[in-house]
Amino acid sequence: MKKEKISVIQLFALMFIFDMGSSVVVSYGINAGKAAWLAILLGMCGGIILFFIYYFLYRQYPTIRFTGYARKIFGKYVGWIIGLLYCLYFLYIAARNVRDLGDLLVSSTLTETPLFAVITSLVLVICYVIYLGTEALGRTAEVFIVILLLLGITGNFFVFVSGEVHIHNLRPFLENGWGPILNTVFPTLIAYPFGQMLVFTMLLPALNRPTLTKKVWLSALICSGLTLAWTSSLNIAVLSIDTAERSTFPTLTTVGKVNLFDFIERLDAIVVFILLITIFFKASILLHCTILGITDLFKLENGKRVVFLLGGILIFLSMVMASNYSEQREEGGYVLDYYLNFPLLIVIPLCMLIISIIRNHIKKKMS
Repeated sequence: MKKEKISVIQLFALMFIFDMGSSVVVSYGINAGKAAWLAILLGMCGGIILFFIYYFLYRQYPTIRFTGYARKIFGKYVGWIIGLLYCLYFLYIAARNVRDLGDLLVSSTLTETPLFAVITSLVLVICYVIYLGTEALGRTAEVFIVILLLLGITGNFFVFVSGEVHIHNLRPFLENGWGPILNTVFPTLIAYPFGQMLVFTMLLPALNRPTLTKKVWLSALICSGLTLAWTSSLNIAVLSIDTAERSTFPTLTTVGKVNLFDFIERLDAIVVFILLITIFFKASILLHCTILGITDLFKLENGKRVVFLLGGILIFLSMVMASNYSEQREEGGYVLDYYLNFPLLIVIPLCMLIISIIRNHIKKKMS
């Protein structure tokens, strides 16, 4: 697994699809009201700041993974515990995303299918791709990003020609001031999904052209941020803010309103396919990086031995984390933002940055 390499295009595809995740379908940033698109753009700017923290750490230890340089910075034992915490975090976020997709499919298209069957089928396919290795995951993303873009363009086209877009739904601008926007941006939108790109520090040693890491990461982050802001504004323009706030999956509702000549309708299948692609890759990346971390921490010769074991744990977590989608969303609010995302994606990396800078300064003085 250490010898596998991915190309720059494959890394961009993985990063872009990862950022889309469930964000492109759920009511992302809606707490900011009609200015949700602005909150997303500000969250993207915060994500860029976090990127420079992650990138600095990566440049200090370009040949090892995040779990490796956690031990380098915090010491053998404390760093090992922190590395394990990140592996558990990646697994938990993967379970949340799998559950998001399962709930959407069961509520929209596979209404007679048990949730367990949907989740198990998805996780088995994820485990198979991961078992094939990092290169297989990268090549698959390279193909599916084209399909994802075509589906997105098609959906946007039909929404616009349907005449359902009403720009006045986005006005008045800043009707509730900056308060709701800033409360939504920090830490929620900064951490999810932009801060979660920390997971790619587990994959960067496999990049075949490491000198282009900065350009690829920033390009993927900005492109995904603009796409999410556009999607959010389109949902509000079509549905109005009241309907968008009440909708569980506003993008699904938006595309479902398309009806051309009583012939072209029921295009919500496009959104289901988009979410299927994005969740599949986001969960795959998270589970794959969990396996890479476990392999590094426990000094396993081959991480493939634990793929299906962790896949089983992923199925179990996604099933028991909540009894329904509303409960899962509630659990993923304050608890996820302040007890997981804030310390793991902001505080600990910032501490690692400070420690690294101090050590580098001391080394220069001593030399």
